[in-house]
Amino acid sequence: MLDFDEGPAAGTAELRERVRALTARWRDTGRYEPRPDNWMRGFDPEFSAALAAAGLIGLTWPVEYGGAALRNVDRLAVTEELLRAGAPVAAHWMADRQIGPAVLRHGSEELRRELLPDMVAGRAVYCLGMSEPEAGSDLASVRTTATERPDGTFVLRGRKVWTTNAHRATHMYVLARTDPGERKHEGLSEFIIDMDTPGITVSPIPDIAGEHHFNEVLIDDAVVPARRIVGERGRGWSQVVEQLSFERGGPERALSSYILLAGILAGPRAADGSLDVQIGQAVARLAMLRRLAYRVARLMDNGAAPVQEAATLKLLGNTFEQDLVDLARQAHDGPLTADSLVGQALMSMPGFTIRGGAADVMLSLIARQESVA
Repeated sequence: MLDFDEGPAAGTAELRERVRALTARWRDTGRYEPRPDNWMRGFDPEFSAALAAAGLIGLTWPVEYGGAALRNVDRLAVTEELLRAGAPVAAHWMADRQIGPAVLRHGSEELRRELLPDMVAGRAVYCLGMSEPEAGSDLASVRTTATERPDGTFVLRGRKVWTTNAHRATHMYVLARTDPGERKHEGLSEFIIDMDTPGITVSPIPDIAGEHHFNEVLIDDAVVPARRIVGERGRGWSQVVEQLSFERGGPERALSSYILLAGILAGPRAADGSLDVQIGQAVARLAMLRRLAYRVARLMDNGAAPVQEAATLKLLGNTFEQDLVDLARQAHDGPLTADSLVGQALMSMPGFTIRGGAADVMLSLIARQESVA
């Protein structure tokens, strides 16, 4: 395996050792099996609870909400170790990565105290109600509506699709239209809704391997209290763009299939050295992507929302992941089966470029920054 102790997130050795000890203990006792893309597919509430007990969730959040008040660079180190261990972290991932930070930045004090403690404890499971059947990566085209009633509550109606782990979630983040406007980016608001709210129906969307982690969610006159609005009514677009930098700018965009690279480095090499150049290039590209992830984390530590930097990391990271799976396929010795690590990665690969926004959306964000510069 590559040495992650030194590099862009140096100075985090104690945190890294805590994660390594925990993941090794669970792995060696057979409580989980490392696999590619396990940050999305590996759902284990008990593992998330163990991380919470070790103080490894909500690392950057203020102490008064159960956090550790550490840096985003520290969280980056923990995330890297979880990813390269292929750990099952999906139960708390969405809450820790983006919903918690969004509530901290924009939520009311009442909302913070209501929601954050359960996130830090690993008790709350969040799913993201963003994409819709006719909106896809164009989030500003959402048709889900939130209509205010005289008593101050909101009635939500619409459909969300590709909603990961909605069938297991306790809460859902929902982007909905509260006010009509001439521009589609106007009048959007963010809500947090309990998944047991009457009017919420979840239907499975099996993936190419027949696994169930995607869903379609029907929201039919679900009533949400006004306190569950995140931030300002009608300002949802600017907030969601910022929030997506948390989603796109993490190391999972490059380390989803790290265990494949570790296997290549540890395994036998082709006698003719035919893959040596590609292997060296993969290691060098990963080093560059880690450096970019560090830049995103540092910008967040400075209070910025690194939209363009995160889009760049996602775009380059997705390309790296696809090339790494292809390299692992070439290096694989023996029959390629669906339950092999390479086979699992191949099944996951179609989603790499879609989740978090398609490649053309990332290119648009990057180009917009260049035009400003």
